[in-house]
Amino acid sequence: MIKAGFQWLAGTEWFMRAGPRIMPKLERLADRLSRGRPVGGERSLVLMTTGARTGQPRRTRLACVREPGGSLLVVGSNFGAERHPAWTANLLARPDAAVAHAGREFPVRARLLTGDERAAVWPALVAGSPMYERYTARSGRELRVFRLTPEQ
Repeated sequence: MIKAGFQWLAGTEWFMRAGPRIMPKLERLADRLSRGRPVGGERSLVLMTTGARTGQPRRTRLACVREPGGSLLVVGSNFGAERHPAWTANLLARPDAAVAHAGREFPVRARLLTGDERAAVWPALVAGSPMYERYTARSGRELRVFRLTPEQ
């Protein structure tokens, strides 16, 4: 019930406008309260990247979908804004990153999915988070989808 309520809220025009201002503050609070661990179980992670322009470490809380085999899918929705979120540029510039997920922290290699490969995973992503369709329509862009593959 909570998940359905949040998905409804996340798809509203109000949230798409206010989310970029509200969510970073809530994420910082969640970081302090959880000591940097992900909250939300299997459906969330903390992505640790290096800034594309600054070279500084960056941490971003994201929703994710776990694939068979252990890879994770993440979507650069940016609340339906016209611009892609900064973390996606970080992964394009430096695909070696790390995630904290399901009680573990591990290195990953990011790969942008395009064409048929993206189309194959998109229905599962939308099934888990229907607001991605609204974000796509509102933004006028194709939302970036990355596969984060654990590095051994």
